[in-house]
Amino acid sequence: MILPSKFQDETEKSDKPSPPLDVSVAFPQATPASVFPPSVSDYYRFDDLLSPEEKTLRMKVREFMEKEVAPIMAEYWEKAEFPFQILPKLADLGIAGFNTEGYGSPGLSITTSAIANAEIARVDASCSTFLLVHSVGMLTIASCGSEEQKQKYLPSLAQLKTIACWALTEPEYGSDASAVNTTARKVLAVSRVMVAWQPIGISMGVYDMCLRYLKERKQFGAPLAAFQLNQQKLSLMLGDIQAMTLVGWRLCKLYDKGKMTPGHASLGKSWITLRARETVVLGRELLGGNGILADFHVAKAFCDMEPIYTYEGTYDINSLVTGREITGFASFKAPEMSKHCRL
Repeated sequence: MILPSKFQDETEKSDKPSPPLDVSVAFPQATPASVFPPSVSDYYRFDDLLSPEEKTLRMKVREFMEKEVAPIMAEYWEKAEFPFQILPKLADLGIAGFNTEGYGSPGLSITTSAIANAEIARVDASCSTFLLVHSVGMLTIASCGSEEQKQKYLPSLAQLKTIACWALTEPEYGSDASAVNTTARKVLAVSRVMVAWQPIGISMGVYDMCLRYLKERKQFGAPLAAFQLNQQKLSLMLGDIQAMTLVGWRLCKLYDKGKMTPGHASLGKSWITLRARETVVLGRELLGGNGILADFHVAKAFCDMEPIYTYEGTYDINSLVTGREITGFASFKAPEMSKHCRL
C-alpha cells in the first residue's frame, strides 16, 4: 500500500521525539516542583531544639537539594536513572557516612545525621536512600572491618569516589532475617533510626508542595486553600509531621544515651512510616489530577513512600518486634503444621 505523500510526511514527523512539556507554560496556575517550595512544616518550632551547628548543616543540605536536585529529579525518576553527576557536590557537603568516625568520615551525631537525611528525603527520597545505604556500608566497615579494610575503603567512600552497597536480604528470605545463609549477620540498630527519618522528610516536602499549590490553584473563583475540606486535610498533615518529628527526635536522644532498645527503634520506624503514608495520601488527594504527575512532586513521593513502608523491616514485623519487647512473647513464626491432620 502506497501512502499519500502528505500523510507519509506527517507519519515520519510523528516518529520524532517531541520536546519535553514545559509544565509552567502548560499549567500556569501552579509552580512545578523543579522550583521547590519553601520549608513551612516546622509548625511547633522544632528548630529551637537544635544546636547552631545542626541548624547550619540543615540549611546547607536544604539549599543543595533545592538548587541541585529539585530541577532534575522528576526527569531522572521517570527514566528510572540516578543522577550520578551530582555526587561531587553531594560529597562537598561532608555528610557521607553520617555518624561514622575517623578515616575522613564526618562523625556526625545521630541527631545531626537524621536531620540531614530528612532534608535530603524532603526533596528526593532516591538520593536519601542512596546516601543512607552508602553510609550504612561505611559504618559497617568502621564497626566490624579490619584496620587494613578501614584504611583501604573509608577515605574514598567518605568522598563518594567509591560507592558502597549494603545487603541484608536474600532471594529466599525477607523478614525472616535469622534464616539467611550469609555468614555476616550483624544488623546495626542505627540504620532503623535513620530510615525512620526518611518518611519525616518525605512528608515535609509533600506538605510544603501542597500548601503552595493550594494557594496558587484557583477553582470556583477562590484559591483551593480557602476551602474547608482542604484546610482540614492540611491541618491533619501538619499534625502528623509534628508528631513524627518529635518521635524521631526522641529516638535519636535515646540512642545517644545508650537507652534505645530494638523495640524503641522498631516502633519509631513502623509508626512514623504509617503516619507518613497517611500524609502522602492526603497530599495526593489535595492535588487532584496533578497529584499523579511527577512534575508536582507528590506522585513521586507517594510511590517512594511505599518501599520505605516495607524495607528495614515491614510495618508488621517492626510492630511484632515491639510487641515481643512489651509482652515477652515472640510471635514471628507460625506454629509448625502438624504432620497428621485430624480431618
